[in-house]
Amino acid sequence: MSGLLGQVYSSQGRLEEALKMHKWALRVFRHDEDESYLVASEIESIGSLFRELEQYDRAMKKYQEAYEMRCRLFGDDHGTVAQVLGGMASVLNDQGKSSESIAMQEKALEIKRRTVSADDDSVAHLLLNLGNFYEKQGMSGEALARLEEGLSIVRRNHAERNIVEGSILCGIGQVYSHQGKLEDA
Repeated sequence: MSGLLGQVYSSQGRLEEALKMHKWALRVFRHDEDESYLVASEIESIGSLFRELEQYDRAMKKYQEAYEMRCRLFGDDHGTVAQVLGGMASVLNDQGKSSESIAMQEKALEIKRRTVSADDDSVAHLLLNLGNFYEKQGMSGEALARLEEGLSIVRRNHAERNIVEGSILCGIGQVYSHQGKLEDA
């Protein structure tokens, strides 16, 4: 229950309160089992909150702990492992370590492609993140390739317009804008 309350607080921007709730949930789950899916999820949530609070070293430490636990629990080729790698990649990106961030995000994408359908929305989300990371590095060709692939997945999966499609289109527009192709943006 406290983990869910932490999610509510987080969605309201009450990050310190969310952090307290997730830490409490972690203590409760660890009391029952030292290593489990729930323990790893709470550790990852704490890492995410530290990232939002711009406490990147603490965030990376929690993500690393969640990564190692999930690898022990499920092996290193599992969707939840890819999810943690995506969080770690975001921290690296926030720290300006773009090349490391891209490599980690690519690894997460490879795992996702092997563990879920190639048309899964989670693949499209990773492609969106990668496209944005590549664009930040000035690698517009790679950025466009990733964003267009993600857009294709989203459009196959969803008949209606949605927020992911909008985010990908914004990313494509940003790439075109940086290329000076304002008529395409």
